[in-house]
Amino acid sequence: MIATAGAWFANDVFFYGNKLFQSEFISVILPDNTSIMPGWLYNLINVGVSLVGYYLASFLIDNKLYGRKRMQMIGFLMDFVLFVVPAFHFQYYTSTAHVREFQAMYFLSSFFNQFGPNCVTFLVAAEVYPTPIRATAHGVSAAAGKLGALLASILYNYIDTQMKFYVVPWFGLMGMLVTVLFLPDTTGLDLKEQERRWRFIREGREEDYHGVAVHPKHLSWWEQWRGAGRYYDADADYKQKIEEMRKDWEADQARKGNEKAGAWDGDEDVNEDSVWSSDVSTYFEKTKGQGPVTAPGEKESRESSTS
Repeated sequence: MIATAGAWFANDVFFYGNKLFQSEFISVILPDNTSIMPGWLYNLINVGVSLVGYYLASFLIDNKLYGRKRMQMIGFLMDFVLFVVPAFHFQYYTSTAHVREFQAMYFLSSFFNQFGPNCVTFLVAAEVYPTPIRATAHGVSAAAGKLGALLASILYNYIDTQMKFYVVPWFGLMGMLVTVLFLPDTTGLDLKEQERRWRFIREGREEDYHGVAVHPKHLSWWEQWRGAGRYYDADADYKQKIEEMRKDWEADQARKGNEKAGAWDGDEDVNEDSVWSSDVSTYFEKTKGQGPVTAPGEKESRESSTS
């Protein structure tokens, strides 16, 4: 919750703050302008730059080499840098000779805000929580974001333009820190696998889960410090999944048997996806009452590799 609500709060202070004083930014670039057309033009450019960041984010958000967490971290960090630099050199960058550099930094901040936290915050808040509380947790995180927007809209009425540049960057730094410390990386991680881990946690058996959801690459720094990654064991998880499949298969076979005997009352939960291949069914038939020694087809592949 610290990661999703805190990052969303920080992003909305930055995002809405950026938009709310956009007119003042334009007045710094064009101090003697009295026409509304240049303002519209700069707004259009800013929207275009933001759209480029948004669509680039859509291409890379599922990329395992970049992904959600890295995208949000870099976006927050760049927003921090692009605002803290002109904040402490405001007169320099707003002078006639250097105003174009100021303009470039402002547009780049819009790009990295979209190619970063503004595209990631609402997504990860819907992925990192277990199903029973997912909607509620997402709503709480969104509400924290709106508090950030409210803070920006009120605060910016009482401080001047340079002071806004002093205030805004630190929310970018805050967002980066909560992302690094507390946000797990769900890039490439199946929601069903996360739900499987949450099931173990709810049952008080966190140490019995050995799947990829506790692989260090998916854990936050906080979870790694707590030692959640020590439970990862690919071989144990493989055997565990086979046993879980065996239980599902046995329950499915029992249901089908009850249907044939006319004893099924229709009140049991039915898994509509329970279509078992002949190899899986044969394997479970042959190994009934035994542990998962080999998976279907594994024995044959081992024999062929040794022959």
